[in-house]
Amino acid sequence: MTPSVESRSPAGSLGRNLRRAGARAAGWPWWLQVSLVYIASRLVSACIFMAAALQQGPNPWFPPAPDYWNFITIWDGRWYAEAADNGYPSVLPVNANGGVAENSWAFYPLLPYLAKALGALTGLATLPALTVIAMVAGLAAALVVYALFREFAGRTTALWALAFFSMFPVSAILQVPYAESLNTLLLAGSLLLLVRRKYLVAIPVVLLMSLSRPTGVPFAAMAGLLLLHQLWKRFGRRSSVPDAVAGAEPIPSLRELGSLAALGAASVAGALAWPAIAWAATGDPFAYTKTETVWRGDDLVPFKPWFETGQMLFGPVLGILAPFVFVALFALLMFSKPVRALGTELRLWCTCYMGYLLVFLHPQTSTFRMLLPLFPLALSAAWLSRSKAYRGTVLVMFFLLQIVWIVWLWAWAPLPGGGDYPP
Repeated sequence: MTPSVESRSPAGSLGRNLRRAGARAAGWPWWLQVSLVYIASRLVSACIFMAAALQQGPNPWFPPAPDYWNFITIWDGRWYAEAADNGYPSVLPVNANGGVAENSWAFYPLLPYLAKALGALTGLATLPALTVIAMVAGLAAALVVYALFREFAGRTTALWALAFFSMFPVSAILQVPYAESLNTLLLAGSLLLLVRRKYLVAIPVVLLMSLSRPTGVPFAAMAGLLLLHQLWKRFGRRSSVPDAVAGAEPIPSLRELGSLAALGAASVAGALAWPAIAWAATGDPFAYTKTETVWRGDDLVPFKPWFETGQMLFGPVLGILAPFVFVALFALLMFSKPVRALGTELRLWCTCYMGYLLVFLHPQTSTFRMLLPLFPLALSAAWLSRSKAYRGTVLVMFFLLQIVWIVWLWAWAPLPGGGDYPP
């Protein structure tokens, strides 16, 4: 039989080779597939960083056009290095106006202390040690995130969702000396154990997570709401609906309820641990919150910054309505079919974390980075359509937005009034 023109053409040969390569890759171990996807995404981010570094002008840290390794250590990386090298101040520093000045109490201790230990073992300087930990933790986080996604989806969809997570516009933060990669690893591990109902095993992971970044408060809120939900399933629902309907979902045992209550109590303790440590070290019960709010230039007043930012962006009338519109849109998202498929635990986490941001966050350019803990929504995005065109378009869009994020926010350019927009 005569081969078709397509099969004899270079394009046809390339197509066959790509399909064969894809078939071989599908047989590789899951951890290798995940690692390759994640490493490829970090190489893409590294290329963007290097291109942006060539355009970096005068800045507070080093001469213009720095190399890649210097360029990724700016911003909060220097604060984590300060905490690792010099610890945390026992007396809160004050500025010229008599208020608390910027200091390292705003930066949680797990990453700097791990870097200090790694430096002591290997002789690495602090910033390289911080970078190594961040990079290794980022890869480990990708593996755990994929395992979490596999609890709900098949291999292909979970791998696409992992690709979305790895190429998210702020995912470049996972390879710089920030605590995001370490926190994502511990958060994903905590959620995976929660979904598997291994509540007691999750306790040490949650405690470590609470010392990496301020995600302990929303996690404690989520654990408390999950306990109420499980109590309702155990007692309230069984008494109000027929057994056949009640049996549609697994009813938690008393032992599971006790374990979940223990996890909730541990989560509260973890959420309060770092502010309590700052209090004990400085003698000021508000040492942590005073330091945290220095960068926003205002006291901590729940919800207020969202209305102020709304008025600044949209005017006095629409600005008041903007936070309510945002909440309504997020609520619609939480009740959408792809998000409902995430299950109770992950939906509760996303809701509690967004609620935490609404209560305590001062919305600014760093808000984009703080959306990373909503990574379970990457699986919902992958569920939205199985079309390769759709999924490929999402990746391209994320790639372009990652360029915007790095060039606009990571690269330092002074504002007319001084300073710059923080990443």
